[in-house]
Amino acid sequence: MKKNNFYTLFTALLFSVALPTSVSAKNQPDCSIQQYQMALKYQQGSPEIQALQQQSYALATLRIQQYLAQHPHPEKPLAVVTDLDETVLDNSALLARDTLACHDWSSWDTWSAWEKGGTPTLIAGSLDFFNFLNDQGIKIFYISDRSDENKNATLATLKQLKLPQVNADQVLLLGPKKPQRRDSVTAQGYQTIMLLGDSLPDFSSDFNSKQTKAEGLAAVEKNKAHFGTDWIVLPNASYGSWHKNTLKTWQTP
Repeated sequence: MKKNNFYTLFTALLFSVALPTSVSAKNQPDCSIQQYQMALKYQQGSPEIQALQQQSYALATLRIQQYLAQHPHPEKPLAVVTDLDETVLDNSALLARDTLACHDWSSWDTWSAWEKGGTPTLIAGSLDFFNFLNDQGIKIFYISDRSDENKNATLATLKQLKLPQVNADQVLLLGPKKPQRRDSVTAQGYQTIMLLGDSLPDFSSDFNSKQTKAEGLAAVEKNKAHFGTDWIVLPNASYGSWHKNTLKTWQTP
């Protein structure tokens, strides 16, 4: 009888300890978004990312100078088309906040509020480059997939950051797809001499987010003459269609 009582008491104690632990584990929020912490630390605070950003804009400046020297009397007015987010604007503060709060920002459900009230900073080297273009009389078109509904807020943000040529006609937000918006610049009579972005669809319809890795690499090979010449790619380790790729591991001999 004593043994049975002891067994019953032991079993009850065991379940009283184990059950809350099991229940609390089930109630833990999904924090898989934490996997992006290292990428965000690199994107937001590393000297290397700032060096790469400065390097990208220095190369862009050099290529524009070379173009102007080679074409002193262009037949058409010149234009440069640039993406905004992670090309001109650093939005890592939003991603960092959501990541640390275990909120999966990849659904972009916090993005609209950020567009309206967020405080992005400038990518290193960007302001000097766009002021250089402005001084050269080159038209700047900011083409972004930010919401057109929040256009006034985006215009206010760009003006607050003192970027040049910020107006409703030169800030083209989500509506028509990016290739159509890029084509609209040409349709206005401009010659686009450079594209800048952090994602390859910012440059050509040869790239899209649904491509396989092999298809994307083949498109890069097809367009390799553009990179570093009239296409300038800014580094972005925070997000991109590449996140779905699987890692290739070392097969130990």
